[in-house]
Amino acid sequence: MSKSMRQFHRWVAVAFTITVLATVVALAREEPLVWVSYTPLLPLTLLFLSGAYLFALPYLAKRRTAARR
Repeated sequence: MSKSMRQFHRWVAVAFTITVLATVVALAREEPLVWVSYTPLLPLTLLFLSGAYLFALPYLAKRRTAARR
C-alpha cells in the first residue's frame, strides 16, 4: 500500500506541475482566462491528502507495534 501511495503522490505532483505551468501560460495572455487559475486546486488537494498520509505512516506504524507488545 505504501509503495503504491508513493507512486500516486509522485504522479499527482507531475500533474500539479503541469497544471501550474498551464495556468501561468493562460494568465500571461492579453485576455487572461481566469477560470484556468482554479485547475491546480484538485491536484493540490490530492497532494495534500496523500502527503499527509505518507507523513503519518511512520507514526501509525509505531503505534501499531507498541499496541502489539
